[in-house]
Amino acid sequence: MASYATLITVAALGGIAVTLQGQFMGLMDQRLGTRASVFITYASGGLVVALAVLLSGGWNLKGWQSVPWYAYSTGLLGLFIVGTISYTVPRLGLTAAFTIAVASQFILAALLDHFGLLGGAVRPLDLSRSFGIGILILGVWLIVK
Repeated sequence: MASYATLITVAALGGIAVTLQGQFMGLMDQRLGTRASVFITYASGGLVVALAVLLSGGWNLKGWQSVPWYAYSTGLLGLFIVGTISYTVPRLGLTAAFTIAVASQFILAALLDHFGLLGGAVRPLDLSRSFGIGILILGVWLIVK
């Protein structure tokens, strides 16, 4: 299992990649439009994944029937995420767009954890986490106002 430091590093690198992607997609959106920006993003990513699958000898789809039906919506959700990033970054700026996006992720994640929804483990929303979310919402307001 990966060490905690490794997990933090990977998460931070993912955050950096999302921010860079948002900036680049915003530039494409301004010059090419939202649909073209989303298409280029997904087409280039799809090509890289297809090559990786081909070069690694394929993938194992055994057990696909045990995956909940709603989990297969990830591609559509990804399109929506990429589209909203492409559309909002050039109009709100990186900081405001990502502040709103990340805060909404935290709020939904806390609810999913608290109730153990969509296959997640129950992780109760205690006073400390509730206070943190309140501060988060205040931070969003301060950044976006």
